[in-house]
Amino acid sequence: MIIVFKFIKESLLFAWNALTSNKLRTILTLSGVTIGIFSIISVFTLIDYLESRIRDSIQSLGDNVVYVQKWPWTPPEGETEYPWWRYMNRPLPTLNEQKVIERHSQLAASSTFAISAQKKIIFEANSFDKVQVLGVSNSFDQNWNFEISRGRYFTSFESSKGSNITIIGADIADELFQDTDPIGKRIKMAGRQLTVVGVILRQGKDIFGNSLDTNIIIPIQYAKNIFNIRSERVQPFIVVKAKERVNTEDLMSELEGILRAERKIKPQQGNTFALNRMSIIQKQFDDLFGILNIAGGFIGFFAILVGGFGIANIMFVSVKERTRIIGIQKALGAKRRFILWQFLFESIFLSLLGGTTGLALIFIIIQIANSLFDLSIPLTFWNIFRALFISIFLGIISGYIPSNSASKLNPVDAINN
Repeated sequence: MIIVFKFIKESLLFAWNALTSNKLRTILTLSGVTIGIFSIISVFTLIDYLESRIRDSIQSLGDNVVYVQKWPWTPPEGETEYPWWRYMNRPLPTLNEQKVIERHSQLAASSTFAISAQKKIIFEANSFDKVQVLGVSNSFDQNWNFEISRGRYFTSFESSKGSNITIIGADIADELFQDTDPIGKRIKMAGRQLTVVGVILRQGKDIFGNSLDTNIIIPIQYAKNIFNIRSERVQPFIVVKAKERVNTEDLMSELEGILRAERKIKPQQGNTFALNRMSIIQKQFDDLFGILNIAGGFIGFFAILVGGFGIANIMFVSVKERTRIIGIQKALGAKRRFILWQFLFESIFLSLLGGTTGLALIFIIIQIANSLFDLSIPLTFWNIFRALFISIFLGIISGYIPSNSASKLNPVDAINN
């Protein structure tokens, strides 16, 4: 154990002498490894961050939820081109179809019909342009992920009656009411008055830009007085949530049967509706991030390659400068593997020094970016481990040939050099 400790200590001293003897050469050499590690880990960190954000956004919408819509989100399985012409003449989902699903589905926990349109809303002297108005049936709060920070949600009676009430997003509450409590106040939209009964807890935008912070929610029965809910301009859709422990695929099969029967689609005809779910998008992103990881690794490989040549160069110089010392060590009985590992350990140390410098730069930049732009980019343990592993591996690969050549030197020739 003492011998090993002395060996490591001696190797570290040799490595440090190699670094300090020619500072310019050292800086140029280690900068190659630093830039290489910085490049590859930066790419992987950004990819991991984007992937995490997208997965969180998808998860927040729920994978146990099915969206009945006119347009599918992705091309049919096995096709790369989106055949939009097949879907143009499809009928839109209707409020009646949502009621049919509610009556006949055995696997759905709840379902909601919804439309979406933009309007300007006004409160006294304040206004908010291009507000996203969601007209929804009563169980929207059971199918969509949000919380009420102040006030309440609609009652079943208010929803079925079509009361002129609304729930508003946090940004709208701040803009229109500022320090005033919005509950019970009346806002104007399309010349009509709506009483505010609730405020949605602030969400912030997800990676897709979705948020209820700039939305207002009104009962669908009241929305019928303002919008044509059978128009494609209001993008009608039905949200169906599966019961606990119900497979979403089973729910989709059941919905397909209910809707085909309701629309009287013949057995030989294709569906005239789309059943979308978040896992469809997640699969697309999984494929994309798989490609990005490969591309990131490919780019990083060339960046690391430059650093590897730099390490190999400094090790060849180190062997040449210490040829006489190597001869004396071998004359005193040092084994070949001792010389080999001495230089190899020095190469690993140099590579690790460059790698940890690259990691430190990434950490500093991440902290600055998180502070300036209110982000939460993490430097994960896996990426730290990946950087250290690459550095050690690079040190072994770059240092093996010069280390091996040093171990094979003839002691007499080396001393007389």
